[in-house]
Amino acid sequence: MVFAGALFVAVAGLLLLGPRLSTVQAAAYIATLLIADIALFSWFGTQLLRRRVLDPLAGLVHGAESISRGQLNTRIEGGSTEELARVSAAVNRMAERLIADQEKLTDNIRSLNETNRLLTEARDAMIHAEKMASVGRLGAGVAHEVGNPLGAILGYLSLLGRHQDETRLELVQSAEREAHRIDRIVRGLLDFARPREAVAQPTDVNGVLRDTVELVQTQGHFTQLQLTLALSDTELVVRGDPYQLQQVLVNLLMNAAQALEDTRDPFIEVATLRRPAQALPPHRPARRRGDPPGIDYSHRRRLASTPRWPAGDPESESGEIVELTVRDNGPGLPPDLIDQIFEPFVTTKEPGKGTGLGLAVCARLVEGMGGVIHADNAAEGGAVFRVLLPAMAAEVITT
Repeated sequence: MVFAGALFVAVAGLLLLGPRLSTVQAAAYIATLLIADIALFSWFGTQLLRRRVLDPLAGLVHGAESISRGQLNTRIEGGSTEELARVSAAVNRMAERLIADQEKLTDNIRSLNETNRLLTEARDAMIHAEKMASVGRLGAGVAHEVGNPLGAILGYLSLLGRHQDETRLELVQSAEREAHRIDRIVRGLLDFARPREAVAQPTDVNGVLRDTVELVQTQGHFTQLQLTLALSDTELVVRGDPYQLQQVLVNLLMNAAQALEDTRDPFIEVATLRRPAQALPPHRPARRRGDPPGIDYSHRRRLASTPRWPAGDPESESGEIVELTVRDNGPGLPPDLIDQIFEPFVTTKEPGKGTGLGLAVCARLVEGMGGVIHADNAAEGGAVFRVLLPAMAAEVITT
């Protein structure tokens, strides 16, 4: 249209001015009009091409690059031509399809990850249960085979000691002490293999703790240390066997006292409290560089090993937990044994001074009462054991 209009002006000018212009003037006039026509046509065509083709095409390229970088919420505006509008709509539909597929993939991966986690926990629980059962069967068999001849040996040593002089009597008494130590080991195996049938009943934790402290304070280990109690003023009642709870407390207190033998100014602090049960923190999968946002690829990697003993608080119908803490200022627990301290035959004591069955029995008894037991090193030094038991609701206690 611009070119036709310029041509019309040029022809009209020639018809009107031609008779009055010389040949040179007419040629110059035509050349000037032609150059102006070409310049105007080029400028107008460039603007039209940029507005209708180049700018929409640049927006299409920029949007496609944003989508390729993972910015799937980017949308491209339709072009001024039918072809560009169709291309823009196709790219937008592709981005929406990618978002839908990514959400579906995320849900599938999340489901697979949860399934893998549950399978891993179930596998570890089965392995642990079979291991405990094997140890129990082994312990029961060993205790049975060793217990009978050991009883006879103790009887013979007792008779032999009645007819010996002082020098030989000391040797007989030493042998008798070692035989009694073997007897304690055998009884520990029996306790682990076949724990006494529990009588579940409402149990006052503070009352059991006071009786336990009164019981152990007669032992020689506690004459050289300071034993303090920080008991809660509120009523702490759990459902369990008071004798089994006392067995757990005696074991924890005796272990703490033995760990303080070479400690300066030794002390043991026993504390109780009642608090709301805390939920475990949500699972946060490890991410790697390049993982798309919102997608968990941990199912394709080695899953972190689950702890051998339950973490966090146990389940509680009342929503509250009774926490019993035994802390000392001794050397603490070796970091590499903290996760295994409740396994059978794992001990921090020197050979001959411990079997590693006491804490295993404690963990089993606490688990039977619906609780958990945790071991760790305190920030200020020393070992700390926490027994967490579900608190009974007040209305349940009264009824």
